[in-house]
This record gives sequence, C-alpha cells and structure tokens, in this order.
Amino acid sequence: MERTLDDWMAEAAAELGIDPKAEIRELLDLARVVAHGVDRPAAPLTTFLVGYAAAARGGGAGAVGEAVRQVTALAERWAAGPGAEQEAQRPAAPQPSETPPPPAVEQP
Repeated sequence: MERTLDDWMAEAAAELGIDPKAEIRELLDLARVVAHGVDRPAAPLTTFLVGYAAAARGGGAGAVGEAVRQVTALAERWAAGPGAEQEAQRPAAPQPSETPPPPAVEQP
C-alpha cells in the first residue's frame, strides 16, 4: 500500500495531538508562491510562521486562512520586486488623446 500526503498529515497530526482544520491546498499554494517568489528555503519556514500566527490568533481554519492570505500577498509583492508596490499606487500616465491633426496652413 502506497502512503499518501493525506496519510502523512493525519499521522503527523495524531503524533502531535492536534486536529488541524487547515486547507492543505491553500498551504501548498502558499509554499509554491514563496519558493518561487522569495527563496526555496523560505517556503517551509513561512508555513511554520503561518501556523504560529494562526495559533497566536486563537487557532482554527479561519485564522490559518487569514494568515495564508496575508503572507501570500506579501510573497507576491516580493516576487514583483522592489518598487512594485509604489508603481502600483502611482497614477497611470495620461494617454494621448486622439485629436485631429491641425489644419493645413495655406502658403501665399
């Protein structure tokens, strides 16, 4: 019998004496964004921080989900590079309007 990710999560949770109510896909997506947008070793450490923050906020799936959303947004800003946030807040440059060409000047 092949062991699965779900099997591992259930056994690890039982070993720790917890019953997590987190969305695994959400955590994996966060780890992917962080690994590719920040640095690979940051992925497992960031998921640790999410769990720690969720526990500090009272725990539960809602606290985990909120922490995941916050840190995913941060990782996406990091991936966009320095100054991306300021660029996003800067008003767009005015576009040239489509005005007809000036009338031709008659030569004497």
